[in-house]
Amino acid sequence: MLRTSVALSARGYGVLRYAPTNLLLNAIRTRRGLKWGIPAMLLAVPYLHAAAICTTIINDGGPGWPHLLVLLLIWNAIKFLWIGPVSLVSLLRAERPTSRPRERVERSA
Repeated sequence: MLRTSVALSARGYGVLRYAPTNLLLNAIRTRRGLKWGIPAMLLAVPYLHAAAICTTIINDGGPGWPHLLVLLLIWNAIKFLWIGPVSLVSLLRAERPTSRPRERVERSA
């Protein structure tokens, strides 16, 4: 059972690796993209709004399949909310100067 679960997870990752949100988050995690982490957090707002719309449809007697869509939308919103602080910490680490000992310059008199 565990082997089957791991195999399904690996195949799922292989397929979802090319999902648009995952591609965007991978681009933000690069050295050049770290500065876009905080603005990317704003993308969580439309995802949460779409989840609220789907929840309203479900509560008004709509079909049950939008429950899966709500889960997907909330998961993507969480990913975008999380990338902001993570990219900020990564950017601060990248900008921190490395501590190398200075070479002494000898002056000749």
